[in-house]
Amino acid sequence: MMRTILIDDESLARDVVKHYLSSFPDIEVVAECSDGFEGIKAITQHQPDFIFLDIQMPKINGFEMLELVEKHPAVIFTTAFDEYAIKAFEVNAVDYLLKPIEKSRFDQAIQKLPARLNNGDGNTQELLDSAALNPAQNNRVVVKKNGVIKIIAVTDIHYLEADDDYVKLSTTEGIFHKNKTMSFFEQTLESSQFIRIHRSYIINLAQVTKIELKEKDSYIVLLKSDIWLPVSKTGYIKLKAALGL
Repeated sequence: MMRTILIDDESLARDVVKHYLSSFPDIEVVAECSDGFEGIKAITQHQPDFIFLDIQMPKINGFEMLELVEKHPAVIFTTAFDEYAIKAFEVNAVDYLLKPIEKSRFDQAIQKLPARLNNGDGNTQELLDSAALNPAQNNRVVVKKNGVIKIIAVTDIHYLEADDDYVKLSTTEGIFHKNKTMSFFEQTLESSQFIRIHRSYIINLAQVTKIELKEKDSYIVLLKSDIWLPVSKTGYIKLKAALGL
C-alpha cells in the first residue's frame, strides 16, 4: 500500500484527485491539506510515499513548503503554474498535472510512480534550485526558526553571511539561517539590489552608508545597521560599479 497526501487550497481540486485515485486501491490518502503550513505538519506526521502538491497557494507556495520539509517525499504537481517551472517538473518531479486534470493524464502520472519511488525523493532538491531561478520565486525567503515559519521580504535583508553549511540572513526582524549556499543567493537575488562584496558576504545596496579604505587595497563598508563588513578587491570593483562611483 502506498500512502499519499493531497495539498491544495482548492477543495474541488482535492476531490478530483480523490475521485481519480478510487481506480487505484493500492494508494491510500492519509491526509488532506489546504495550505503549505498544514502540508509540512502532515508530511512530518505521516511520512507519505508521495504527495500531490499545488504550487500557487496562500501563505507559502508549494516550492517554499518543500524547502522546509526535512525529508522530501516524491512529488506529483497539480498546478496551473507557468511554463518555466514546467520545464523543471519534466526533469525533476515524478510528474506534473495541469488543471483541469484529465483522467488519462492522471493515470499516466500514477504509472510513473514505482520507478521514481525506487529513487527515493526523485530530484526534489534539483527541482527547487531550478524553480528558484524563476523571478516569481526570488522576492522573498521562507525560513524556519524555533519551529516558527517566517516569510522575509528580500528588501528586509541587510546582508547575508556564509556560516558553515548555512547562510546567515541579517534582517530587519533579526538573524535567520537558511540551508543554502552563497552561490545560490548570488545567482537568485536581484543583482541590481544585492552585491557579493566578499566570498563570505552579500549586501543589500540600499543598506550602504559608507565605504572606507582600511589599509592599502583593502576596504570596508558600513551598513545602516551600524555593521562594518570587509570588501575584497573584486567586491570593491563590483560595489563601485553598482553605486556608480
